[in-house]
Amino acid sequence: MEAPRDADSAEVRPVGRRWLMLALFFLVTMANGFQWIQFAIISNSVAWFYGVSTQAVQWTSLMYMVLYIPCILPALWFLDAKGLGWTVKLAAVGNCLAAWLKVAAARPDLIGVLFAGQSLAAATQVLVLSTPPRLAAVWFGAHQVSTATAVGVIGNQVGNALGFVVPSLLVRSPNQPGTTVAAMQEDMTLVGYIVAASTTAIAVLVFIGFQKAPPVAPSVAQAALRLHGRSHGGTMSEFKTSVKAVLASPGYLYLLVTNAINTGVTLAAATVLNDLILSVFPDSEDDAGFIGLVMVVAGLVGAVISGLVLDFTAKFKEMTVGMYGLSVVSLVVFTATMFAERIWAVYIAGALAGLSLAGYVAVGFEFAAELTYPEPEGTSSGLLNAASMVLGIAFTVASGALLPLAGGWRWACALMTAVLLVGAAVSLAIPNNLRRQAAQRAAHTLRHPGQ
Repeated sequence: MEAPRDADSAEVRPVGRRWLMLALFFLVTMANGFQWIQFAIISNSVAWFYGVSTQAVQWTSLMYMVLYIPCILPALWFLDAKGLGWTVKLAAVGNCLAAWLKVAAARPDLIGVLFAGQSLAAATQVLVLSTPPRLAAVWFGAHQVSTATAVGVIGNQVGNALGFVVPSLLVRSPNQPGTTVAAMQEDMTLVGYIVAASTTAIAVLVFIGFQKAPPVAPSVAQAALRLHGRSHGGTMSEFKTSVKAVLASPGYLYLLVTNAINTGVTLAAATVLNDLILSVFPDSEDDAGFIGLVMVVAGLVGAVISGLVLDFTAKFKEMTVGMYGLSVVSLVVFTATMFAERIWAVYIAGALAGLSLAGYVAVGFEFAAELTYPEPEGTSSGLLNAASMVLGIAFTVASGALLPLAGGWRWACALMTAVLLVGAAVSLAIPNNLRRQAAQRAAHTLRHPGQ
């Protein structure tokens, strides 16, 4: 691919404030990630408090996936047309309003308000999940873009980790002696105020400090987009053209399928984790929360390692196939430890599963950006997420239906492992078509013809 010849003379340098932008976005996506799982991980306590089934409580997590599907195209257009600045600020406000609604919902007769707040948080998620690769490309140089994407993805996973452990520690179990509705209400209110105060502070910081773009392009690829007016879309017609171009990119649909399977399994496993663990280890609500924490922390490590390896080697397909193979192995090991009924072994297997499953997300985003360059990174990642939500819903509903059956946890684990095997096979068919890397190399040749 030939790089635009104008780009080789443009000023290209990353600016120091890029780390501040990444840190502010990290806080926003972390706040949203916390709200995704904060009720599902204590589903038995929430169900008891509101007088509903645990399946109903799982919908506080499922609605994140359901609402993503109709909201993703408007959100992608907003990101493309209005830019990073307004997208991140709107997400910060959405997190804040959702959290305060859930403070008001800490009463047994106000589950409708709880779902209203959770719906707002779910709609806000659409603004943050597709942003990491766009923020990384707009603010970071070519040799840091994969690492920056990984850090952006990690922000949401840190929120997931806190969502697994904080409610489990602060909200009592209905089986705990002396538990009353009033005591449970105090616990729910405390968690609500912690989240609301945090999201309010984050929103203030974002409005003070977040900027839409640096004054100069951080990479040759971004300089080329700026010179040709493609750093943002602007019109709905241009956005539709961009979506079509992304979907038509060679290999992208294969990646769409494989990423959807991997992320869908991750979402389903997190949503039903409490019920899954309790199926084998009764009265282990705290263990379920801490196993979720271990999985997410391991996923953070996996994401950082993946980002660094991609920046150093640019081996996108190799990383995709390798992480997929590890994901299949990790699910087999997790299932085996459940059969052994050794809770300490489940912690270890959960760490391996988190390392591979959650660590894959940043790899998928960056591979998509390579396959679809010069189309906006937010569009390619947003479509990946939309497909992931569809399969996440399907896998969660299927697993939730299997778990109440005799030995249902075995069938749920078998389902997740089987679909991961399918995804691993499809990943082998993705072409290693690194268009963004090719543009960088072509521009380097123009700047340094003798090298």
